[in-house]
Order: sequence, then structure tokens, then C-alpha cells
Amino acid sequence: MTGFEALLEKDGRLVYKTKGRSMEPMLRENRDLVIIEVPSSRLQKYDVALYKRGEQYVLHRVIAVGDGFYRIRGDNTYSMEHVSDGQVLGVLTGFTRKGKNHTTAESGYRFYVRFWNAIYPLRFVWFRIKRGLRAIAGKLGLIPVLKKLLGRK
Repeated sequence: MTGFEALLEKDGRLVYKTKGRSMEPMLRENRDLVIIEVPSSRLQKYDVALYKRGEQYVLHRVIAVGDGFYRIRGDNTYSMEHVSDGQVLGVLTGFTRKGKNHTTAESGYRFYVRFWNAIYPLRFVWFRIKRGLRAIAGKLGLIPVLKKLLGRK
């Protein structure tokens, strides 16, 4: 047993700084600390699961609960994964953002979760529009011009 699994088995809890952008805007890479605990029961819709995909640890939200599996997606991603019960190592119980501690039981957190998931269809449409526009701009050779206009490298 290695990595997070060993820490969770030893302490029942794990605190670490997030990596990656898949859980933005809630969790910011290299800024926010997350508190992960060993789940006491099966996860529920909107829980944030820590699981292992190959050798990579992933922290994503449960969108649906099935018989022996979960449908999971990051807050800032647009593809769904099926994760078995056996892949789940822990569940998010709290986080520290800008020096302030939060728990997943807080009403503000619960509002964010429901709101962010309710507007998913709109976010997905906007994502597809941006991807389509980027593809058109790329075919027309406009990417360097747009980057210059927008002040991006």
C-alpha cells in the first residue's frame, strides 16, 4: 500500500493541497487544502470522492449513485466516469480556502453544489461553443491574432 491509501489507513484522514484544475471554481490548484476522510458508508450524490485512476489520484464529484458504482465528474470537466465502490479511497469532508475552513455540511457549500450542477447544461453548451469557435479561428489562422488582441501568450 502506498501514498494516500497508507495515510488514510493509518490516520483515517488526509489533508493535502490540491493539484489540477478539474474542481474549479470550488478548489483552486496549489492554493486550497482539502480534508479527506475514509467514508463510513456509500457515497451520496454530490459527495466529492477521492479515487485512483491507474496510478493517478483523482478528486471528483459524484453525480449519480448506481449499484456498486458511481458516475463522477469534476466541477470543471465535461466527461463522466464510472467508478466502482472499490476504487473510492475517501470522501471530502472539508477544505480550507483563503485561510478559512469550510465543511461540506455548510449551507453555503450545499447551495454552491446544487447551483453549479443545476447550470451544468448551460456550462456545457458554452464549453462547446468556445471549442467550436477556437476550431474555426484555428482553421482561419486567427489564433495568434486573437491571442495578441487579448494579451495572452
